[in-house]
Amino acid sequence: MESSAASIRVRVFGPLRLEIDGRPVHLPPYTRRLLLRLVAAEGRAVPVRELYRDVWGGEPEALGRAQRARNEVQKRVLELRRALDTAGRGVGLRILQTDLLPTAHGPETTYRLNLQAHELDCAEFTGLVNSALRAAPAEAVRKLTAALALCTDAPLADVAEEHFAEPLAARLRQQREAARGELIECHVQLGRSDLALPLAERMAAENPRDPAAADLLGELRGSLRAQRGGELLRATLPGLPNRVSIVRGDLFDQLDADLVVGFTDTFDTLAGRDQVISEYSVQGQLVERLFDGDARLLDARLRAGLRAVAPVGTEHIRDKPKGKRTRYPLGTVVPVPIDGGRRVFASAYSRLGNDLVARSDTVELLRTLRALWLSVARYGQHRPVAVPLLGSGLARITEAGRERLIIEIVDAFFAACHADPRTAPELRIVIRPQDLALIELAEIEKHLAELEPPRSE
Repeated sequence: MESSAASIRVRVFGPLRLEIDGRPVHLPPYTRRLLLRLVAAEGRAVPVRELYRDVWGGEPEALGRAQRARNEVQKRVLELRRALDTAGRGVGLRILQTDLLPTAHGPETTYRLNLQAHELDCAEFTGLVNSALRAAPAEAVRKLTAALALCTDAPLADVAEEHFAEPLAARLRQQREAARGELIECHVQLGRSDLALPLAERMAAENPRDPAAADLLGELRGSLRAQRGGELLRATLPGLPNRVSIVRGDLFDQLDADLVVGFTDTFDTLAGRDQVISEYSVQGQLVERLFDGDARLLDARLRAGLRAVAPVGTEHIRDKPKGKRTRYPLGTVVPVPIDGGRRVFASAYSRLGNDLVARSDTVELLRTLRALWLSVARYGQHRPVAVPLLGSGLARITEAGRERLIIEIVDAFFAACHADPRTAPELRIVIRPQDLALIELAEIEKHLAELEPPRSE
């Protein structure tokens, strides 16, 4: 049984390379130029006199050396065929074909290449680009990405200054720019402007005088800024599909996310001047922002969620004349349903003293965070979870700075996702604009970069 022929690959993006089964084949200089001249002909038969003129730079008729010219060309043709025959017997004749061209002076020998698309990188590139133009965006992205991976260098770089190479080289350059533009458009259609941006940056850098390239780059940057909104930092947890983001903004504007709101152990909701809860706190804004000022509706949903939780005590009216008097364990989390199937995870991590001052510490915060993620895993519906900077406000966790509080929130989420990656796709920590100057985000970024992937048991 005969073995199948080895694979052949001719690469003309960048310096010419002939490869047999992935291994480079050395060609003498004139044989290289002959191969490039035939590639530039794009399958057309080229007479010997043209080959001699373009490869050797001579006019055989003018010099009276027609036979010598034929001999030189035939010698290089034989060298190229022998090189191709290392892929299998007869491959050289199949790829480098000889024809006769009738002329007034008798038949003239011609040569042409018969390379298939997968054997010639520029032909494969053109096929992929043309096919992508007829494909849907997702398929087009795959084909265009593969096409552009083939042309990372200039086409026909060895003969870039030669007249015979310019038509093919110019068309390949134009196709490359068109492929980049089409790939950018497909990425945008698929909602991936982040993948389109590096392509647009490269186009603008390579075409500094092209206003269209500069305009496209500006549009993409503006689109990405709009998509990010107030996003300041984003990282994927190592070894996991879950991610962490830090955004500047308002917790209640995170309309695609479940929300976490810190509560005291009495789950008070009465907010305002001279009331139990500060109207400026996240907890104080909850009734107005999500329950249209109807505290009774929020109280009813909290009571429903607390039925299964055993209280730890009840205050006397003379000791706590304002607000609720039943106390629940710190770490209690109540999933409160709101609009669109979302949840507010009401999380008790501070104790409200009878002096109406909330107090907590990092131990209680960590206990609550562990309970929070268990509740999210059970009651959430795989949405992002938006969390304010718990402990930095009226809960008065004074032993930890804001960076430390953020790290504790991140680490608790990391541990929960390690145990069950389905907990939530994203932890989104929402920072108020006025707090940004008080937080060193570089410390958070460094901590995220140093997290180690979970070890397989």
